[in-house]
Amino acid sequence: MRIIVQKFGGTSLSTPQARANVIRHIKRERDNGYAAVVVVSAMGRKGDPYATDSLLQLIADNGNALQPREQDMLMGCGELISAAVLCSLLESEGIGAVALSGGQAGIRTDEQFGHARIKTIRPDAVIEHLKEGKTVVVAGFQGMTEAGEMTTLGRGGSDTSATALGAALQAEIVDIYTDVNGILTADPRFVEDARPLAVVGYTEICNMARQGAKVIHPRAVEIAQQARIPLRVRSTFTDDEGTLVSDAPDWRGDVKVRDRHVTGIAHVSGVTQISVQAVEGSSDMQLQVFQAMARNHISVDFINVTPGGAVYTVFDRDAERAVDVLRRIGFNPSTVSGCAKVSVIGGGMNGVPGIMARIVEALTEQGITIMQSADSNTTIWVLVRESDMIPALRALHAKFELHL
Repeated sequence: MRIIVQKFGGTSLSTPQARANVIRHIKRERDNGYAAVVVVSAMGRKGDPYATDSLLQLIADNGNALQPREQDMLMGCGELISAAVLCSLLESEGIGAVALSGGQAGIRTDEQFGHARIKTIRPDAVIEHLKEGKTVVVAGFQGMTEAGEMTTLGRGGSDTSATALGAALQAEIVDIYTDVNGILTADPRFVEDARPLAVVGYTEICNMARQGAKVIHPRAVEIAQQARIPLRVRSTFTDDEGTLVSDAPDWRGDVKVRDRHVTGIAHVSGVTQISVQAVEGSSDMQLQVFQAMARNHISVDFINVTPGGAVYTVFDRDAERAVDVLRRIGFNPSTVSGCAKVSVIGGGMNGVPGIMARIVEALTEQGITIMQSADSNTTIWVLVRESDMIPALRALHAKFELHL
């Protein structure tokens, strides 16, 4: 069988018109000769009746004391409702369909309720239904432990379900449908001339996702990369091809690849910079600082360590607690709140001289101060004031001619 996995997010399922588009995409791929496995998220977003956040609000309004096991049972309901509704719509269109929970589809996880990891997939039931000519609709974001307990996969769980099933089924391609037409060079809310990318590599899109681009979760991309399965990020509301994610750009013959050093610009706002100086006579300052952050479950990022101190960032929401922790162990940190991390990402920048010079030039021309910087072989990060974030995004986008 030629198998395709199609994943539809909450906005793709939130209205009758949106669901009609979903049916149209499924029909098209069936007509193209594919056996379709459809992975669904909960319908809508917070405030909509069956959205995951709306279900959690029920608990907040009724004791707010649900244990993780029972919370996973609740959180998986939205996807089950989506699967049943879509199955009904397909049957009404004369398309044989079956709805499966994540566990019934063979997704086995560890026992970390709320953020379970997939251990293995046994897709025998999915394959049997496909052999019968049915479209298989799978509730995303969930799996089952070996003991039969329902688990949820955490942020990006439906994307992860889709690519993991694609890998297990040796699918020809996995399509991730959203409310945007593919992956753009920057956030179009802030950069008006951001343009869609026709093709992007796995590593680049992983980095863009980690640095603030929210179109697809990096866990999902990593699974697809390991299995060498192409992904497409597409809009539910158009027939455009969207963005192909693959390290084999000739997978689709009509893709025109532009060889450029920088692929896109991403950002994360709402971070605080923390600076800690070594206490005289202390030889393990860095160890004390980062062990203290770890013990208190405070995520750290953008780390620069020197013999005399350490500079790093935390989310604004964790900043006050981080400072209290540091003071309790004898340090007197200084902080700058309201910062943003801006990332310049591109698989073609490794070993190319002048990239950092152009970044500094673009920001200096706009009077933007770089508070901190770091780099890897595919990404250069700069920390700026959040008030400078939008001008920085626009300046860098223009400097690297990503609009062309």
